Amino acid sequence: MVNTTMWVKALKIIPQITKEEWKGLDIISRWLIASRAAVFIMTALAGAIGGLLAYRNGSFSWHLFALSVLGIVLAHATNNMLNDYVDHTKGVDKDNYFRSQYGPQALEHGLLTKSGLMGYIVVTGLIASLIGSYLILVTGWSALWLFLAGMLFLLFYTWPLKYYGLGEPSVILVWGPLMVGGTYFVVSGGHWDNWVVLVSLVYALGPTTVLFGKHTDKLEQDKKKGIYTLPVVIGQKAARYSTIVLWVMQYVFIFMLVFSGKLGISMLLVLLALPQLISTVKVFLKQRPLNKPEGKDGEGWPLYLVSHAFIYNRRFGLLFLLGLILDVIFFKTGILQIF
Repeated sequence: MVNTTMWVKALKIIPQITKEEWKGLDIISRWLIASRAAVFIMTALAGAIGGLLAYRNGSFSWHLFALSVLGIVLAHATNNMLNDYVDHTKGVDKDNYFRSQYGPQALEHGLLTKSGLMGYIVVTGLIASLIGSYLILVTGWSALWLFLAGMLFLLFYTWPLKYYGLGEPSVILVWGPLMVGGTYFVVSGGHWDNWVVLVSLVYALGPTTVLFGKHTDKLEQDKKKGIYTLPVVIGQKAARYSTIVLWVMQYVFIFMLVFSGKLGISMLLVLLALPQLISTVKVFLKQRPLNKPEGKDGEGWPLYLVSHAFIYNRRFGLLFLLGLILDVIFFKTGILQIF
């Protein structure tokens, strides 16, 4: 039976669910839970930003935009499920590992068999690949390089990139030049502007800080498992401070884009996220608690730093998107000239 309520829930949070509840779910609900759909908002926003930039510059195709966003979301879903498959196979998720505490891991919790999850991975990845192939045919063979780069990160992020401190730099490239820049390139029919890369980096630093938060939260567990994420390599304090630096860089890039005239003053709407940034920075300046905190901060434990990073990133990302929408309106209507 179709359960649209669960669809909405799975898109908002990573729901805890029992085997009995799983058995009563429809295929879409199961796929959304298994693929951790709650984090797709970051990918959808990346595609939306790329599409808006293409529209702003006068080259836009609705059907290419819709396919691009769908394609990168499905690629993200494929990577999430592949990540769980590899980690389970390598024994990473055993012994109540971090990943299996904050939400259902389809294999580790016995919700799906290996072949069942692999079926989800193959079908999702195949649809994403077909979309990518179509976009290459429509846009031109230059788009093939974007497709191949995306495939490289999708297949090798879980191993070896994540295991050797390259996961975080990979996210900057994927959520920036590849997702934002790639969507812009495809939707605009193969056009490219170098300043789009800078815009893409403003956004990409957000998901990267979320990953920093997650990997810092599970630093000790990863170290024991032999997974050398960047926070494991540089240590907790350096990881927390590096996250703060990345947030500051977002504002620096925004000011560069506005004062260089590449984007309008409406982009300064992101300054409304500063109160949230300040409260989040206060959290990251302190040592992560060893035990579950009391009250609201303890909700979702062992998620802690990543929760604060995600909430802030969602605020900044939505304001960034709103500012870009207003900038497009001002630019297209000529109001921009007033400023």
